[in-house]
Amino acid sequence: MTEPIVVGVDARDPVSAVVDFAFDVAQRRGARLHAVHAWRLPSAAEQWMPYAVPEEDRGAWEDQEVQLLSDALRPWREKYPQVDVYEDVRLQSPSAALVHASASAGLLVVGRAGRSLGSTLRAVLEHAECPVTVVPR
Repeated sequence: MTEPIVVGVDARDPVSAVVDFAFDVAQRRGARLHAVHAWRLPSAAEQWMPYAVPEEDRGAWEDQEVQLLSDALRPWREKYPQVDVYEDVRLQSPSAALVHASASAGLLVVGRAGRSLGSTLRAVLEHAECPVTVVPR
């Protein structure tokens, strides 16, 4: 079985070039696409609940993130209907979520804004456990 292609997706602002590249590679390889969206609790949550976030609130926020990712991927699911997509929403930093997902991947696809490497991309390149393709935005 072909190892999955992992793509990092900011569900609030998906980068077409990155997502399209990942779907195309997954289609050509006959691989599953593992779309990873990392998120954090809203900063206001710390003000409301300084000790612990109730599971009900965390679950509601996570449901919103799941819907955001699903909505963000919809155009590519329609364009590439034969690609099997696993949508993965993680309450982690983007670098931690992508490095973790890279452990079982054949390729990790990430985007890069500008000419320099940001801290997330640098961490991914240093710690990923599979080949990484960096797609300019």
